[in-house]
Amino acid sequence: MSPMLPEALQGQVRVEVEPEFREEESAPTEDRYVFSYTVTVHNASRHSIQLMARHWKITQGSGKVQEVRGKGVVGQQPMIGPGQQFRYTSRAILDGPVGVMEGDYTCVDTASQRPFEVAIAPFRLAGPNQVH
Repeated sequence: MSPMLPEALQGQVRVEVEPEFREEESAPTEDRYVFSYTVTVHNASRHSIQLMARHWKITQGSGKVQEVRGKGVVGQQPMIGPGQQFRYTSRAILDGPVGVMEGDYTCVDTASQRPFEVAIAPFRLAGPNQVH
């Protein structure tokens, strides 16, 4: 069971994701579809937090599911101060033109050192000529 968000942070940390198909990096004839996604983590709380780990679940259009876990994001474990945000861009490579990503971040409330999970709502990856 994942640790619950400390009450003081409930609803105060949220994640927005903007996916984009990378046509110039993709090779549909080789079943290679590259997507970038820009993530913004908003900390509207009065506490500093640190993003410690990530967990992604990538479901391809074929039904194949891949799970990715790791420390931090893009080689960092960023501190996000009260009222601040952290933005980064990463990539996913699929074997088809559509997929869905979702996941969560494990963060720490730096004041109490209590870990908590922040859910990342599912978002769609769709290549050209796919119904959105």
